[in-house]
Amino acid sequence: MSATPSDLQRIDAALDACALLFVDFLTREVRVEHKSAGDPVTEADYAVDHKLHEMLPRDGEGWLSEESEDDPARLACSRVWIVDPIDGTRQFVAGVPEWGVSIGLAVDGVAVAGGFLNPASGLRVVGAVGLGCTSNGNPTVVTDGASLDGIRVLASRSEYARGEWTRFESMGLSVQPTGSVAHKLALVAAGQADATWTLRPKNEWDVAGGVALIEAAGGRCVLPDGEAPRFNLAIPMLDGLISASPQRMPAIRDLIGTP
Repeated sequence: MSATPSDLQRIDAALDACALLFVDFLTREVRVEHKSAGDPVTEADYAVDHKLHEMLPRDGEGWLSEESEDDPARLACSRVWIVDPIDGTRQFVAGVPEWGVSIGLAVDGVAVAGGFLNPASGLRVVGAVGLGCTSNGNPTVVTDGASLDGIRVLASRSEYARGEWTRFESMGLSVQPTGSVAHKLALVAAGQADATWTLRPKNEWDVAGGVALIEAAGGRCVLPDGEAPRFNLAIPMLDGLISASPQRMPAIRDLIGTP
């Protein structure tokens, strides 16, 4: 139930290929469609999805992507690649640099390796549990300490706009609305923020890579009930996610008031 250096090499190579794709996509207007629920999807989403599928899974490995038809055969696979070609497509279309390519590898239901690339900001985070984590090539760890005083917490922009974070600001936290949950998780893994959480359901492809990155950087990710997240589920959805250092996790869960 672990990743290997060759898994990280595959992730790095896939992110390199995606970076080349965005040399084109970031210099022109991309074609945009809308899914049945109204969410945007672009030609870039599809191109990245195709490239990742071409480079990541090998024989016997499963595949789960937001932009691919789900194949139930993945449920019988021990190793499954879980990706979001562009997490934060709305921000990508709007020119807001809070989005990115998210890659996760789950082994027997546990996220063990991940990669994140934001071609707009230049942030690149890669790591695996037991092998460490790097941010733009430099070793990184999550921020530590048990105190919550003044910590920088990244919040969903939509949740913040609905007023769901007002109570946390009054508790002395520095709350920063930020787009893309994968982006937020990568920033925490890179030590550029102290924590992030959402009590809203999230698709596996939104968070699998980020969970692996935070765990690789010495952090901890739990569901709202305190249990560790599991991946490659028949219905690939989590109830929410809380991410921070192990030292801060008990105080954060008390603050949020989770079950």
